[in-house]
Amino acid sequence: MTRSLIPTLARPDKIGFRLCIFIVFLVLVAPARALDIERADIREFIQEMQRDHGFDDEQLARWLSQAESKPGIIELISRPAEKVMPWHEYRQIFLTGERIERGKDFYRNNLAAILSAEDTSGVEAEIIAAIIGVETYYGDRPGKNRIIDALSTLAFDYPPRQQFFRRELVKFFELARKQDIDPLTPVGSYAGAMGMPQFMPSSYLAFAEDGDGDGKKDIWNNVADVAASVGHYLVHHGWKSEAIIAVPAKVPPDMATAAPGKALRLNTTVCQLRKLGVQFDSAQMDDDTPAVLIQLEDEDGPVFWVGFANFHAITRYNRSRMYAMAVFELAYEINERRRTSSE
Repeated sequence: MTRSLIPTLARPDKIGFRLCIFIVFLVLVAPARALDIERADIREFIQEMQRDHGFDDEQLARWLSQAESKPGIIELISRPAEKVMPWHEYRQIFLTGERIERGKDFYRNNLAAILSAEDTSGVEAEIIAAIIGVETYYGDRPGKNRIIDALSTLAFDYPPRQQFFRRELVKFFELARKQDIDPLTPVGSYAGAMGMPQFMPSSYLAFAEDGDGDGKKDIWNNVADVAASVGHYLVHHGWKSEAIIAVPAKVPPDMATAAPGKALRLNTTVCQLRKLGVQFDSAQMDDDTPAVLIQLEDEDGPVFWVGFANFHAITRYNRSRMYAMAVFELAYEINERRRTSSE
């Protein structure tokens, strides 16, 4: 298979201690409170679930009465790492020697599962491993918040994205009913993402796959299902098998001082970037290949890359250029560590 990954220049091993301390502080100091099911908006939600989705209103009321609204969750979702730190600090969280080594071990220990997902989806095995590595440290850190608490907090006490999380709460109850899961049991992230790949409930219902043919879609414990689900998600969002993800670029001085914006869509082409004076390796691409110019803040100033369809597909997993670049670089480093350890 033609490899789509290219070398990177640095491998820092520092951990993002400040972010970790901040998160722990919020979790410890912010008190939780029981959800008040007598609130008009919550009663309305229960009635809608009964009318539109066939749920028993008394059972829903019992479940929601045991949910907790947590102010710490609102604080955390208001300050995601992608928005509060520059690339060189964000990179240090995910490109550590330990995470790379664990990625190599995860790849080796689950070789059949992730290679099967690669064969089925066309998504490189190291990309699948890297997404799981970034999301949950290869399944070790799936989150400790009850999903019902996270989604209820955000659905009823976080107006900026209330409608989105209310829809996810609906999907969560549908998922629990479909999979015969006690909705008070599953845990995950402060945003309600679940399992090793951190799927939101709607993503689970749309993209979860039965990777080993056992009739279940277990994204919590079954790596075959997790890998197949990640591959399915990326393909649905435009992944192209064996295509280049991103390449480093040099830009003219006037562009280096004017940020190209933060749009994630493929808003230009290879030909247009060349005409602007952007220098990058485009030998394998047609002039009309969709592209996006990426600017990231390194310690010594801005660095530039050009991303293509597969980079864009990774940003559909998490709407962040830094996230996509972290996955991209971690995947390369996992592959390099595997290669060098076998020589």
